[in-house]
Amino acid sequence: MTTPEQEPCTRRTFVQGASLAVGAFATGCATSKRLTPAGAIVPPKETIKIGLIGCGGRGSGAAGQALNADPGVTLYAMGDAFPDRLSSSRKHLMDRFDTRVDVPESRQFSGFDAYQKVIDSGVDMVILTTPPHFRPEHFKAAVRGGKHVFMEKPMAVDGTGVRSILEDAKSAREQKLNIMGGFCWRYNLPNRACYERIHNGAIGDVTCVHSTYLTAPLGTKPRQDGWSDMEWQMRNWQHFNWLSGDHIAEQACHAIDKINWAKQDMPPAKAIALGGRQMRETPESGNIYDHFSVMYVYEDGSRCFHDCRQMPGCWNDNTEYLIGTHGTCYVNSWGPTQEIEGHRGHKWSYEGPNPNMYQVEHDELFEAIRGQRSRIDDIDQMMGSTLMSIMGRMSAYSGRPVEWNEALESVERLGPANYAFGDLPVMPVSVPGDVATWTSLTSSGSTS
Repeated sequence: MTTPEQEPCTRRTFVQGASLAVGAFATGCATSKRLTPAGAIVPPKETIKIGLIGCGGRGSGAAGQALNADPGVTLYAMGDAFPDRLSSSRKHLMDRFDTRVDVPESRQFSGFDAYQKVIDSGVDMVILTTPPHFRPEHFKAAVRGGKHVFMEKPMAVDGTGVRSILEDAKSAREQKLNIMGGFCWRYNLPNRACYERIHNGAIGDVTCVHSTYLTAPLGTKPRQDGWSDMEWQMRNWQHFNWLSGDHIAEQACHAIDKINWAKQDMPPAKAIALGGRQMRETPESGNIYDHFSVMYVYEDGSRCFHDCRQMPGCWNDNTEYLIGTHGTCYVNSWGPTQEIEGHRGHKWSYEGPNPNMYQVEHDELFEAIRGQRSRIDDIDQMMGSTLMSIMGRMSAYSGRPVEWNEALESVERLGPANYAFGDLPVMPVSVPGDVATWTSLTSSGSTS
């Protein structure tokens, strides 16, 4: 018999009580034991040592923003699967920040265990920017090590990974750790002002949202002599679903997060999606789709829609259109334009400052670590938006509706059981209607 503390995470536990946020069930589900003492605020005059885990472009950018956020921040350790990525990132950051990049050879780590070595090196905070597949394992280690965390989106690529992070969330909260997610539009001041008005009733109840992320394909890296299957896939990680979760999760999750934001983090009851692959041809383009279209159905009767595409030579768009019982709202984040029009003639558009949202993220994070603002806990919103993205992919791949509980409780685990630079066959592109695809979502085992 399960105790209330061990009750499996389901949509029922998700929505019970007054809160509809992810945290409403995350704190009521089985969680890992508290393993470290409560995380302490770092006083203003003390150095904050940060560790970078994942030294690609986003990781290097986040490290730079962390160093810009607080003069007392030092980059203290770095880790990446590939030594050349680490070396390139370190040189780039040293050219900009000089001695504040204090990463001697003894604190440069490469390989699949680099993340643990960074965490164990004496850092106070870690930046998790490896391919998303590895995020749950790295988050678990960071929480067990008592580290503050900045983690890029998405936070997982399957339901197994989502549950892992939710299981570690209670320990992070008990330790009073700051956990920031990379859903950067929530730190964009024009978007914040707009959605605050939406939540305050500017257009009434939100009954429909349509979001888009229509863009060109990301770059690929042709295979080089000496690269194993694993290295070749990891060098092209955005194009393999086990590493990225497909582009609906890796990239378009930003637009899906806008739906989640508009609905005040209310979980949809189910997702009904379609998708396919028309224009990806080279081996480096992996096994992901190039387009998705998803309808999210909510228990309050509302329906929200998302379209994303990675195709060359096509019209691009990144907008949200919200329909409420008393008005409409249009958000063009690439514009930027935020406009609200109420039924009674009330109109509003943003006219305030618009600083770099990536920098705002880290400014606020380090203020929280210093105790200069409230503790940051993005777990609720970031895991809800991540699971919504996964639901869309699952539905499109299988050709079936996918309920919230099915996605959350799915035992599917994308990727190999063990990590080594060797042979790793590429799984075929998923075909909707294929019984094997649906079976893989509900049966145990690892897939790549």
